[in-house]
Amino acid sequence: MSKLVIVESPAKAKTIKKYLGSGYEVVASMGHIRDLNPNRLSVDIKKKFAPKYEIIKGKEKLADELVRLAQKSDFVYLATDPDREGEAISWHLAYLLGLDLNDTNRVTFNEITKTGVSTGMKNPRKIDIDLVNAQQARRILDRLVGYKLSPFLSKKIRKGLSAGRVQSVAVRIVVDREEKIKAFKPEEYWSIDAKLIPKGSRKTFAAAFHGNADGKIKISNKEQAEKILEEMKDAQPFVEKVKHGTRKRQPAPPFITSTLQQEASRKLGFQSKRTMKIAQELYEGIDIQGMGAVGLITYMRTDSLRLSEDALDAAEDYIKNTWGVKYLPSGGHRHFKSRSNAQDGHEAIRPTTVTLTPDSIKTSLSNDQYKLYKLIWERFIACQMAECIQKTTQADINVNGYIFKASGYVVDFDGYTVLYIESTDNGDEEKESELPELTKDMPVRVKEMQPNQHFTQPPARYTEASLIKAMEEYGIGRPSTYAATISTITSREYVKRQNKTLYPTELGEVTTKLMEERFPKIVNVKFTAQMEQKLDTVEEGECGWVQLLTDFYTDFDQTLKQAKEDMKDVKIELEEDKTDLVCDKCGKPMVVKFGRYGKFIACSGFPDCKNIVKVIDILKDVSCPKCSGSVIVRKTKKGRLFYGCSNYPNCDFISWYQPTNEKCPQCSGVLFKKRGKKPVLFCTAEGCGYSIEDNSEETEIIQTAVSQTTSTEE
Repeated sequence: MSKLVIVESPAKAKTIKKYLGSGYEVVASMGHIRDLNPNRLSVDIKKKFAPKYEIIKGKEKLADELVRLAQKSDFVYLATDPDREGEAISWHLAYLLGLDLNDTNRVTFNEITKTGVSTGMKNPRKIDIDLVNAQQARRILDRLVGYKLSPFLSKKIRKGLSAGRVQSVAVRIVVDREEKIKAFKPEEYWSIDAKLIPKGSRKTFAAAFHGNADGKIKISNKEQAEKILEEMKDAQPFVEKVKHGTRKRQPAPPFITSTLQQEASRKLGFQSKRTMKIAQELYEGIDIQGMGAVGLITYMRTDSLRLSEDALDAAEDYIKNTWGVKYLPSGGHRHFKSRSNAQDGHEAIRPTTVTLTPDSIKTSLSNDQYKLYKLIWERFIACQMAECIQKTTQADINVNGYIFKASGYVVDFDGYTVLYIESTDNGDEEKESELPELTKDMPVRVKEMQPNQHFTQPPARYTEASLIKAMEEYGIGRPSTYAATISTITSREYVKRQNKTLYPTELGEVTTKLMEERFPKIVNVKFTAQMEQKLDTVEEGECGWVQLLTDFYTDFDQTLKQAKEDMKDVKIELEEDKTDLVCDKCGKPMVVKFGRYGKFIACSGFPDCKNIVKVIDILKDVSCPKCSGSVIVRKTKKGRLFYGCSNYPNCDFISWYQPTNEKCPQCSGVLFKKRGKKPVLFCTAEGCGYSIEDNSEETEIIQTAVSQTTSTEE
């Protein structure tokens, strides 16, 4: 062995090894190898915020193995992901392996293909210390905020609370929207909607009341609507004006990280964390039948809309061969302008090989991988296709001096829409209906004219897609942090998800109020956006990371000390969530509480009555294969999930795999679910061997209360 290449994941290592061949050993660091200790601050504030890194617990053997392999090698290449976090991992590996930071041993791959790997290996460089310092500045800044604020919140509100530089602002955005919804006062308004039929036709078309010759009229109440209807009674409507036009619709740009998460949420119902996990798999490499491991998309953490000329040429050839020359844009390749603060280190997210169409490799992909790859592939191809041309018609209908407006269109040339149409936060755009042939002064007949009452609506609650969009527009966080931020605020119950809608919990509202009062800068959207911009200047080498932290911490520390002094005798009480349970010892209502080990249900009569009820997770509508009891979701001490029966110890059923309510078609046994890149349902009956790919939705987990015991947890 002469050359060692270190990447982050085994999947990526496998794909790259195929392209490098003999003479190279490719191994994975499994992400970060060193980090700040999770149980301590690990930052020496007095010594210029010096971080105290250590080998991550559980990775000691891996670290020793990497050192051993490096010592045996003639040269070591650091090929971690091509972003800020990847640069920091390479820097930590260089420290661990004793590598010279002046060596040109850092290689990056925008795509894990033969060309991408070859290009990366031919262009090694030194580790970018500015990029490393930018990561360190963010990491330490987040650690300072989290470790200094979290104990304060835990003491003043509830044990186990946490705060974060980005997460606290994200919660505030959701809370602010909820306050607007609560403060909203609906206003009544009316519309008059007509269904009309032109003379000599049987085709009905819709028209909406607009006003009169003087302009638009707002109808505020039923009486006004009925008065207008009365004035139009027995009138002979006619077409007063017809306007024909042409509307050109341009395709959406290729995906960047934020838009991929938004579109996957809207079209596929994927949470952002799920989207990024699948995208990582597609980037690192999938075993394609007849080809081996292939990286299917370019790097998925990017906010640049730049596309390589080679990729544009490939898209042009595919479009021309599939749909013909008329489906190509008239001006040549279509280029898109990135936002002013976008990092241009990577291309937009696109397929690495255009000819690997989603359907051609479907059998090699899991259901989720296929759906996301199809979304990325179609969006990229569509962005290089001709515009959609629509012939529009707008008509004014005169009914005794009152004007009704009708509009519609027909597609003259479908262009990119033959393949892909971008969705919106409210679902796909509602299509106008096609209007019949209308000419000026043409009489029309009223089939129906209906007054309808409406009320103005409050702003909509955020969905995951619209929250990501808001964070991007505000400049809060970065593409790589959106998924983690939303996962954090929901898992810690500052925000709850109901279907796709996000709304704040009482905990989120109370915490945000306290933060606004005591730490206004931390939850100030503009301040946080400015801090993001300052952190970017570290990456660009324009600002020292120690100075940035000093400027921030001086004010932050004084604010925290003042808050502790002002609130030393204050404890904020949350309203307890009531349950339908009644204490079987004293008869008082049982309420939901939180302790050091999570959620539990306790008697509202505490401390006089210390009765509690344990909360457990069970699989909905799934029965124990042995006794038909409920199936409980449990965890080992190391956090690994397993499944057991609610009737234990009378029933000894236990399994690492999730039982389902599906029956084996071969032997009628219970099918179990095995998770992974390609989830499968399989039968455990001896000698059966039945298995099938699982495309079903995840089984719902519900919480319930069991086994009342006496405890002093409080």
